[in-house]
Amino acid sequence: MHLDNALELRKFVVPEFVFGAGALNLVGRYAKNFGAKKALVVTDPGVARTAWLGHVLDALKAEQIPWVVFQDVTPNPKNLEVSAGVEFYRDNGCDIIIAVGGGSPMDCAKGIGIAFENGKDVLAFEGVDEVQRPGPPLICIPTTAGSSADISQFAIINDTTRKVKIAIISKTVVPDVSLIDPETTTTMPTELTAATGLDALVHAMEAYVSNASSPITDMNALAAIPLLVQNLVPSIEDPLNITHRNNMMMGSLLAGMAFSNASLGLVHAMAHSLGGLSGLPHGMCNAMLVDHVVDFNYMATPERYDRISIAMGLELEGLSAEKRKAVLLQGLIGLRTAAGIETTLGALGIKRADIKQLALNAFNDPCLATNPRRASVQEIEGLYEKAL
Repeated sequence: MHLDNALELRKFVVPEFVFGAGALNLVGRYAKNFGAKKALVVTDPGVARTAWLGHVLDALKAEQIPWVVFQDVTPNPKNLEVSAGVEFYRDNGCDIIIAVGGGSPMDCAKGIGIAFENGKDVLAFEGVDEVQRPGPPLICIPTTAGSSADISQFAIINDTTRKVKIAIISKTVVPDVSLIDPETTTTMPTELTAATGLDALVHAMEAYVSNASSPITDMNALAAIPLLVQNLVPSIEDPLNITHRNNMMMGSLLAGMAFSNASLGLVHAMAHSLGGLSGLPHGMCNAMLVDHVVDFNYMATPERYDRISIAMGLELEGLSAEKRKAVLLQGLIGLRTAAGIETTLGALGIKRADIKQLALNAFNDPCLATNPRRASVQEIEGLYEKAL
């Protein structure tokens, strides 16, 4: 059960960041300040086709810093991609890493840095505080409003042998600086805007009900929720509206600062398992699971879920606990539907035969430790069943 305790000892880690239009143009100056001689720029093919990568390379060129680009990164970045990136980094004599993109390039970049510096395979760092030495300087430039990998203590890597996502949780993977430029999100496809925006909302929600939350993470989580709820659908309908994009990026930032320090919960544990086994997009997994997990968790900390409802703008006055829960569930389903995510796990290829392994992997995910309600393997199986 969640206990509010403002006097409980907590730490709060956040990198230096610059927020605002044009922030990515500072990358050359920051790289120079780090003494960079040659940069490894990690991105993915989709971002490489936009103008943002070119802006980053121009900024490096202006400071006379040579670079090489590594773009062999897929959604749900894989351990083999990290290994290839380490080899590419070493062979090219790089001494700084710059990640440009969503959560996948940023997590891959984090993995490359720590694997190179420690001389180990990235999978050796699974768990909490398993990284002995921090990697080389890391600059992150997010191009989605959702993952918050640019400010978090998390790196999520897909173990291709076990077909499971591993979580690396360590302050050594916190970037040295994050350049958060809302303009970069204007080129996101509609489905990516929806999935990453809902991912950010789940970050805020799970951080707020986490049993490791604190007054500082609470403030950030509650501030993020209305920004995300009020601007997600408008940013889908009017993708070039910089006000909506700015608000979504701010919401993602605040949610990231919350979950990076309070951790997450059962939604993410289950989503990591799904992504590892099936390769489904992470934000999409969260969107399809969140209402089922909230239904399961609600009575463990109803007052916190009620505050989430109020932050979402939902009306609860005079309602019983069961009806307050129903209002929140309908609010989440309605937002997901309005954002264009109306599918099910079954429609995306998940079979009942997969559920046992999915539940076992989710049960062993470190995010489950901070969920407000204990969940057995059998209970997690039941939640996957409902999402089919």
